[in-house]
Amino acid sequence: MNDLDLFSDPYGEGQPPDDRHGGRRDQRRVRRRQKRRRRNGRAAAMFALAFLVAVFGTAGVLGYAWLDNRTHPPDYSGAGSGNVTVQIKDGASGSVIGLTLERHRVVKSSRAFVKAYNKEARASSIQPGFYQMRREMSSAAAMALLLDPKSRAGNQITIPEGRRAVEVFELLGKKTGIPVREFQAAAKRPQSLGLPAYAKGKVEGFLYPGRYDLDPNGTAEQILKQMVGRFTQEAESVDLVGKARQARMNPTTVITLASLIQAEGGKPSDLPKISRVIYNRVDKGMPLQFDTTVLYALNKRTLTVTNQDLQVDSPYNTYKHKGLPPGPIANPGPDAIEAALAPEEGDWLFFIATDPSRKITEFAVTDAQRVRLEQKFRAWQRAHPGQ
Repeated sequence: MNDLDLFSDPYGEGQPPDDRHGGRRDQRRVRRRQKRRRRNGRAAAMFALAFLVAVFGTAGVLGYAWLDNRTHPPDYSGAGSGNVTVQIKDGASGSVIGLTLERHRVVKSSRAFVKAYNKEARASSIQPGFYQMRREMSSAAAMALLLDPKSRAGNQITIPEGRRAVEVFELLGKKTGIPVREFQAAAKRPQSLGLPAYAKGKVEGFLYPGRYDLDPNGTAEQILKQMVGRFTQEAESVDLVGKARQARMNPTTVITLASLIQAEGGKPSDLPKISRVIYNRVDKGMPLQFDTTVLYALNKRTLTVTNQDLQVDSPYNTYKHKGLPPGPIANPGPDAIEAALAPEEGDWLFFIATDPSRKITEFAVTDAQRVRLEQKFRAWQRAHPGQ
């Protein structure tokens, strides 16, 4: 046999005779595996298709429900019933008002109220304050009540700057009908008012002046707490503690100084100058000699201070005691507090209100100048007897 015969394939199938039947079995196994794979692939595809239908079908239902909830948020119908007092705070947006009403069960959802709010051209005219509302009202009915001045349930009051605590109590009592003694009693429970630690348990100086919306159902304690809270908020906004530290003072000293500036000042432009006079006199070891501190000790209000008044035995008598009094003598406003921290530059040692009716205050460096200013004030007094 030649070499060619050794490599020839007499059966014509490309394999030796002994492997022919085994090759056919392998081919049948391959075909069976391919069929199984095709069947499994079709099943998987059908399952995936069913899963996608289920998912997107559910998503469609949920999406429609979400869209419907957005387009038609849940809302009550009608004018509601019962009574509930709701406070709308200054600067509240439509969504904030809606959340407030929803929390008090006035409206069913804040979204429904916001929808009504956005449709109402007068919505921005809603005033801060307390309103007498009803429970389970439609959002449209709630909007109508908020726009009705007759729905206002609270008392609005403006506390002027520079009023003493006892005068604040009188103003609050007159406005609310709460006896003054209840405000006095509440002031003696400082732990319930949220006073800052540096107030040392006293409300004088820490009843922040300004406009307030008073809860018609509020107690004397709650009202004073509201005013103290306003002071704390304002003090934090201007970093009173930090600025006092920079000026090498404690916050109580700043408020005491501000109360003197407020009590003595006429026009806002005078306050930094009055502050400088106080700084200069204290630095020179001169007594302040402020009539306002004497009148605070006497609990009086007058432009005429007698020699007898000046003899009052009190640490608030700045004719007898040098330096600042032991605490605030009134409740100062923001301009006076700012002036206490940033006095105007100058050498003034004296100031006199030469025309109190027009709030004219003049300043002097020398004692001779002070005498001339005092003569102008006496002339004003003679021209305005009884004032």
